[in-house]
Amino acid sequence: MQVEGDIYALAACNDIGCRRLVAMMEEYRLDDIEDLGRHVIERSRRAMLDAAAEWPQGSWRSTLTLDGYEKPVTLAARVTIGRHGVEVDFSGTSPVSTFGINVPKSYTDAYTSFGVRCVIGSTIPNNAGSLGVVRVDAPPGCILNAPFPLAVAARSIVGQMLPDAVFGCLRQARPDRVPAEGASSLWNIRLAGGQAIRSIDAGQLAGATRFNITTFNTGGTGARPNKDGLSVTSFPSGVRNVAIEITENISPIVYWRKEYRVDSGGAGRFRGGLGQVIEIANGEPAPMVLGATFDRIENPPRGAQGGRAGAGGRVSLASGKRLSGKGRQAIPAGDRVVVETPGGAGIGDPRRRDPAALAEDVRNGLVSARAARDQYGGRPAKVGRRT
Repeated sequence: MQVEGDIYALAACNDIGCRRLVAMMEEYRLDDIEDLGRHVIERSRRAMLDAAAEWPQGSWRSTLTLDGYEKPVTLAARVTIGRHGVEVDFSGTSPVSTFGINVPKSYTDAYTSFGVRCVIGSTIPNNAGSLGVVRVDAPPGCILNAPFPLAVAARSIVGQMLPDAVFGCLRQARPDRVPAEGASSLWNIRLAGGQAIRSIDAGQLAGATRFNITTFNTGGTGARPNKDGLSVTSFPSGVRNVAIEITENISPIVYWRKEYRVDSGGAGRFRGGLGQVIEIANGEPAPMVLGATFDRIENPPRGAQGGRAGAGGRVSLASGKRLSGKGRQAIPAGDRVVVETPGGAGIGDPRRRDPAALAEDVRNGLVSARAARDQYGGRPAKVGRRT
């Protein structure tokens, strides 16, 4: 049973939580926690209202274009901050898709609220009180409010872009508090072997090991106010990847390369985080199938306040053919799939980057000498590279 350990872990957490709750109630001689719960929720609600009141009051609009599946997707957002809290309206967003990239309203609520809470009231506990201050409206029938029974299995592709859509509005109110756009949506690599699709001759699968694996992979986050972005960091999902050794042990795939993608972080006074390059092959002389669910290829993360865009993602074969960012595609026997995840965007004029920070980037192989010269106005002869 694959999830047996997870079930035991959840049961153990629940048991320990119950014991500690009972111990706390005994210590403070509480018969129930209804009054305490109401107090915590009300304090959180008021704290969130106070946090929103520290921001300029008004409305700001922004749009974000994604690659989509059959056509590009536009996320149109309007954020309004007032004495009653924060309202986010997605009127004008693209309609639902015929593919599974649609987003149910609950998912939209979650990632929109998270985006707001990242910069407004970030230290306030998450509960009904603090979350109730953020109200989200997405018109039924738009891609962010897909009605049943539309497919939503790949909802994360669009849904994880919602914090960037919110940031686009909030940046206009407080540019000193909001990060630039990042890769945002996870770049999970889904590979399967021993399974026929139209582009694979069944004869090539004779004796091939049947497998189906998913690895969680990330690009770079956008630069933060007064800080560089984080390289190869999952935001907003927070998901971590499984170790390469485990994936290679349970399937015939082989990792040939997994490294930072040089120059993928958008140039700026504060640089965007780097993406990564991953090269994978089937260790058996057989084809395999890539199930691509990637975005930010045609529409890379945009810079802020004069910062440059991060590098768009790319999917290709080692032999040279470029692959689509979405859909099932064959990886021929003996070839390798190369996945290059997007980099985060930069903030501020690149020419104002601290020379010492630029020199360190070049020494560490994060920024090439050419990019230091062409994008930052640096002097590569003086910054050198670590060997």
